Amino acid sequence: MVHENQLEVVNRINKYDKSKVRCGTYQRPPKTTNLRFVAEQINDHLRRQETYSDVAESEQRKCRTTDIRVDGVDDGHIAKKTNIESTERINGGKKAPEPGGAWPIIGHLHLFGAHELLHQKLGTMADKLGPVFMIRLGMRRAVVVSNYEVAKECFTTNDRILATRPRMTASKLMGYNYAAVGFSPYGPYWREARKIATLELLSNHRLELLEHIRISEIDSWIKELKELCMKRSGKGPVLVELDEWFNALTLNIMVRYIAGKRYFGGAEAFEDDESQRWKKVSRELSYLFGILMVSDAFPILEGIDVQGYERAMKKINKEMDFFLSQWLEEHRRRKREHSEKANKVDDQGEQDFIDVMLNTIKDAKIFDHDADTMIKGTCMALVLAGSDTTMITLSWAVSLLLNNRRVLKKAKEELKNQIGKDGHVEKGDIENLPYLHAIVKETLRLYPAAPLLLPHEAMEDCTVAGFHVPAGTSLFTNIWKLHRDPNIWPNPLEFKPERFLTTHSHVNFRGQHFELIPFGSGRRMCPGISFAINVLHLTLARLLHEFELETPDDAPVDMNEGPGVTLMKANPLRVLVSPRMTSTKC
Repeated sequence: MVHENQLEVVNRINKYDKSKVRCGTYQRPPKTTNLRFVAEQINDHLRRQETYSDVAESEQRKCRTTDIRVDGVDDGHIAKKTNIESTERINGGKKAPEPGGAWPIIGHLHLFGAHELLHQKLGTMADKLGPVFMIRLGMRRAVVVSNYEVAKECFTTNDRILATRPRMTASKLMGYNYAAVGFSPYGPYWREARKIATLELLSNHRLELLEHIRISEIDSWIKELKELCMKRSGKGPVLVELDEWFNALTLNIMVRYIAGKRYFGGAEAFEDDESQRWKKVSRELSYLFGILMVSDAFPILEGIDVQGYERAMKKINKEMDFFLSQWLEEHRRRKREHSEKANKVDDQGEQDFIDVMLNTIKDAKIFDHDADTMIKGTCMALVLAGSDTTMITLSWAVSLLLNNRRVLKKAKEELKNQIGKDGHVEKGDIENLPYLHAIVKETLRLYPAAPLLLPHEAMEDCTVAGFHVPAGTSLFTNIWKLHRDPNIWPNPLEFKPERFLTTHSHVNFRGQHFELIPFGSGRRMCPGISFAINVLHLTLARLLHEFELETPDDAPVDMNEGPGVTLMKANPLRVLVSPRMTSTKC
């Protein structure tokens, strides 16, 4: 039953701009209906209720706040602030410092504006509060870590305790009720789903068996880009949105791995209706996963679509489910047609990930999820994580190279010396390109695809850097800030790949060197690291060796970051491209 307070708050918010709180599949809710506004409405409404003092007292006990005092009133809203001494002892441990300005009920939510990037705001807070601090987002607590030594403690000493994920609205509505492996809570289901995904798709052995797909897709991608350029050979370099091309490439590779399909192909790669539909659906999913829902901050509003996003999530999930159900039916039909030869790859065709999953889990119910739900949830998570993050890193790498022509020239010289002026980069050449490896590492340092990783949650009380972290507290690891620590990285904002060939040559990104953890670490580390690195190295090497890249009017590339759970560029990467080698042989 909906509580009377819920309806009152929603009515107040909808009265603010009821006509705009709508969201179709690709029509996002207006920025005016943001969490800060909602938080203020909730705070103002509860202040007027007779039960306000009881609710506030209850919340103070939950969040263990102390010394509440009224400092003043601003625009009709209560401006209560909380002074927290980090030396206060709780259950034998210190309480982590908090930013000033917390309000009862909403906590620090009002400090995060609609136009501020969360990882940057948290980085600024870390400058004032130190590498570990606590924030309150409505009724949720979160500890923020911005230091490699503390991150190491989280992912080693406390790895098991911090191995689960918070149950968020997006994961429920778009992740098949937490069946999507990256968002699943820690437990038997997650272990089984991750084991299947790792062994049957992302292990080094499996990637070697499937490497011809990766190589053929990169070959086709290079050829299509050259053909586009050759069509306009008399008009000089061709202006392309390179991030769109990266998106097509990475989606094709991952979808072929998983479903044996490709959605983009030919020089007119972005004109096909189904391809366009797939691209829009995958992008909207990625965007919506980055939204902090009101119901996540205020469980009292669960089921009340205050922002309009829940309807959008349900609709986009229905769109994605159409594709995934279609894939499943195609595979089942093919399996029936080849029933007597189901295990003979030569007769049935190459087995992709869905084939393997159908043969592995059949019709069994896997820990509260049926077989279809597990397959669709796992496939959705792998496609989005594998394609989106790789595309993002390629876009940032090219952007950095175009803004640092010395590094670009040096990379091209390495390729020329190792491959030859007219040679083609092969898989076996990659290990002989140390400067290219350093470029990828430096890109991941400055612009990690997931700047806060995915949030973890404490399953029981623990201690982090001497501070008490209660069970149920979320963990944000701000690797964007951690990777820019001047105590570890001299001149941290400078793009300098040479550091990985000299002072930091021992550092890699496979989860054991905590000063560089773009893929995370511990139990919940991204299992797709080998896939991502293989695609990054070969794609970047082929692109730099076979094309000349310039910016329009020789202007610097805009390096503004976009909002979301992944670190997209704020603006498209438009590059003038011309083939250095005229042959279309790949």
